[in-house]
Amino acid sequence: MERERKDFADFYQRSRDNCLRAVLAGTGDRALAEDLVAEAFARAWASWQKVSRHPAPAAWVVRTALNLRVSWWRRRRREVALDGHDRALAEADLGTDDALLTAVRRLPKRQREVVVLRIWLDLDTNAVAEVLGISARTVAVHLSRATATLRAQIVLVAS
Repeated sequence: MERERKDFADFYQRSRDNCLRAVLAGTGDRALAEDLVAEAFARAWASWQKVSRHPAPAAWVVRTALNLRVSWWRRRRREVALDGHDRALAEADLGTDDALLTAVRRLPKRQREVVVLRIWLDLDTNAVAEVLGISARTVAVHLSRATATLRAQIVLVAS
């Protein structure tokens, strides 16, 4: 049991910030992202024997957090427009450029997921494919389209 605690603590230390960044990119709300990631890590700990054998445990946490977001949204049944929500993203000091984070949030859902898993969580293409339930070739296509879009958007912002 002590070994499992140490393994999980190490995993948590290594993965927390990247998982938070990934979920923040999907939600745009730092407080909500922190809550979702905390709950996902709690669930990971509860199932650590299973999760530790997953090919990409950090991706499992991100997917769980994003699924919790969907469940939260369904319970809530409506979105609340917040004035200044972009400021909340700018104030979130996660070491990610604000323009890049905004551009990633504008991507279609699947492209955003591929970017987050492949680039931010540094999973290989096959692991991303397995996590998302798509082929490695489809991952490559989504990543190519996403990077082309991001490149164009970042150039426009920088100009």
